[in-house]
Amino acid sequence: MSRVDPFPGFPVGSRARGSHFEAIARSIVFQQLAGNAASTIYERARKLTPGPRFPKPDEVLAMPDDQFRGAGLSAAKTRAIKDLAVHCQDGRVRLRNAARMDDAEIVDMLSQVWGIGEWTAQMFLIFRLGRLDVMPAGDLGVREGVRRLDRLPERPTPAEVLERAEPWTPLRSVATWVLYRVCDQPPPEIP
Repeated sequence: MSRVDPFPGFPVGSRARGSHFEAIARSIVFQQLAGNAASTIYERARKLTPGPRFPKPDEVLAMPDDQFRGAGLSAAKTRAIKDLAVHCQDGRVRLRNAARMDDAEIVDMLSQVWGIGEWTAQMFLIFRLGRLDVMPAGDLGVREGVRRLDRLPERPTPAEVLERAEPWTPLRSVATWVLYRVCDQPPPEIP
């Protein structure tokens, strides 16, 4: 922790603004993409409607898929964002109540949406709701961070990450952030 910037707390910056819907849509856009590419696509998608925000659920549903595709979203990500909008409209996803729900309820609720899994729900918990005890053990960056931290020859499995993270409870989200920062640094030499 002494080698990385202090934990900023969450949510901060642009992630603290906008709606929960927008935050989850952003996570969908960023799934499995490099940060710069995802940022460019996300900014294009935000500009599909007037104003500075990402399209709202009703705007998403009214928009033809080819507009999202033209912004750079894949067919799968377009489908996921549209399915999220449907779930928000029909009440199966109740984002207005999210702050009062426990972590497992939120993961279960969001996982009903096509294209949203545990990772996306965990990113929402950490970066949007500011939950402090979330450990996305399957995240490649987290696994690589543990490998570097412990100077392991190979990345640990998600189960090994969970076991390693047990002492970090109830601040596993802080540990997650630190592990991401460890990955931002040059890797240590392994003997």
